[in-house]
Amino acid sequence: MNWENLTSEQQFSDLLVNQALFAVFKHSTRCNISSMIKNRVEREWNLDFPIYYLDLLNYRSVSNFIASKTNIEHQSPQLIVFQNGKAVYDASHSAIIVDDVKAELVS
Repeated sequence: MNWENLTSEQQFSDLLVNQALFAVFKHSTRCNISSMIKNRVEREWNLDFPIYYLDLLNYRSVSNFIASKTNIEHQSPQLIVFQNGKAVYDASHSAIIVDDVKAELVS
């Protein structure tokens, strides 16, 4: 899998407008649970759309921006999938399951 880095509010805004399907994974490098879930996502991710890595220690303002634009409360770790500018999946902690993302996109 290839992580793309998400580093600015403008980048996120551009993705909402220009990218039909993408995911954002919010990760805290200081959290063992976040690291465990990140490893699980890396092992299981075989979806054919980009996933953006948001380092919360360095870019917390971007996470806050996402929360304000989507009305999805900030969590860590957290996975949000966007399709056509709208969040179609969000989960946090151990509820992040790649197979659930696949099922959501099929339905």
